Amino acid sequence: MTEDRLALFELIDQSADNDLVRDMLAFAAGRMMEMEVEARTGAATGARSADRKAYRNGYRERAWETRAGRIDLDIPKLRKGSYFPSFLEPRRTAEKALTAVIQEAYIKGISTRAVDDLVKAMGGTGISKSQVSRLCEEIDERVNAFLNRPIEGEWPYLWIDATYIKSRQGGRIVSTAAIVAVGANAEGKREVLGLATGESEAEPFWKDFLRSLTTRGLRGVKLVIADDHKGLRAAATKVLNTSQQRCRVHWMRNLLGRVGKTHRAAVAALVKTVFVQETQEAAREQWRSVADSLRERFNSVADLMDTSEEDVLAYMAFPKEHWTQIHSTNPLERLNKEIKRRTNVVGIFPNDAAIIRLVGALLLEQNDEWALTRRYMSLESLARIVDNPVLSLPGVGS
Repeated sequence: MTEDRLALFELIDQSADNDLVRDMLAFAAGRMMEMEVEARTGAATGARSADRKAYRNGYRERAWETRAGRIDLDIPKLRKGSYFPSFLEPRRTAEKALTAVIQEAYIKGISTRAVDDLVKAMGGTGISKSQVSRLCEEIDERVNAFLNRPIEGEWPYLWIDATYIKSRQGGRIVSTAAIVAVGANAEGKREVLGLATGESEAEPFWKDFLRSLTTRGLRGVKLVIADDHKGLRAAATKVLNTSQQRCRVHWMRNLLGRVGKTHRAAVAALVKTVFVQETQEAAREQWRSVADSLRERFNSVADLMDTSEEDVLAYMAFPKEHWTQIHSTNPLERLNKEIKRRTNVVGIFPNDAAIIRLVGALLLEQNDEWALTRRYMSLESLARIVDNPVLSLPGVGS
C-alpha cells in the first residue's frame, strides 16, 4: 500500500462524522479492491481481453474494523490463486513485527552488521527502549490473541513442520526450533493452529505442544503429517491417539543419500513405482518387492524401507483425493520459505519472544489469506473420514 493511500485513510479516519467516514471508506475500499483485482486478472469485470490472466469467482464477506466503526467488505475471489486486499491491517502486522524485532536486537547490542544497516535505513538510530517496548506490546497482543484462540470443530489432518532459527539464550547463540502446526478442518479449510519454540525436540516438548492444542479444543485428528522428528510419534500416539505420516519428500531425500550419485536416478525411479499404485495394498506389495530387489546391492536402502513402510504409506489409508496434500509437508513449503526469508533478515534473535512475535505475525497474515481462498479439500471427500461431516447444500459454491 502506498504512503498516499495510508495518508488518505488516516485523514478520513480522523473525521468527525463517522457515518460519512464509513461510507467514504467503504467506497474507497471497494474501488481499491476492484483496481487490484483488475491488475491481478488482467481485465475489468465482465470484459473480454486477450491479456486476461485469471477469472473472478464471486465474493467473500469480511468485517473491517476501523476507528470509524465496522465496514462490511465484499472481497473478490479468484478461480485460481488467491487475492487479499493490500489495505487490510493484517498485511502490515508482519512488517511491524519485523521492525520491532530488529529494533529490539539493536538496543540490546546483539545485532549483526545487517541489522545495524537496517536500523539506520529506517531512521531508527535514535529509538528508545520505551518506544520499542510499546511497539512490541502492540504486536504481541495481536499475535498472542491469534495463537491462543479457541480451536473449534474437527481437524482430520494436522501438518507439523520445524524451521530452525538462531537466538540468544543465556549469553550463548543456539539453534531454536520454531514449530508450526497447520490443520485442515471438516469444512475443508486450512488454518494455522499453533506455534512453539524450543531447543529440544524430545518427547516432552512434543507432548506439551500437542496438549496446548487439545486444551484449546483440537479434536478429531486422524493423521499427523510431519518429518521424522524425534519424540513426535510417541507424543502423537499418547496425546492425539492417532497415526503419523512421515513426509515422503524428506524420506526420499534420506533414502537417496544412501546411494551413490551414479545410481540415484535408477533407484529413485524404482522406488517411485510404489507411489503410483492405486491402493495401499498394491503399494505395500510393490514396496516389499522393490526393497528385496535393492537388498543385495543397496542394503542400507532396503533396511530403511523395511523400517519405514508403515510411516511412509500411512496416507494411502485415506481418500485418494487427499493423497497429494497429505503424503508430505509440502503444503507448508511456501509458508516455511517466507518464514526463512524474514528471519534471515534478523540473523540472530534477541530471545524466543522475538521469534514468536515475527513468525506469529507471518502466520496471522497467512491465516487471513487462507480464509479468503477456496476449500483445500472437498466436503464430499472429507465426509468419508470425519465423525460429524458438514453437509453441502445443492447450488452453494465452495
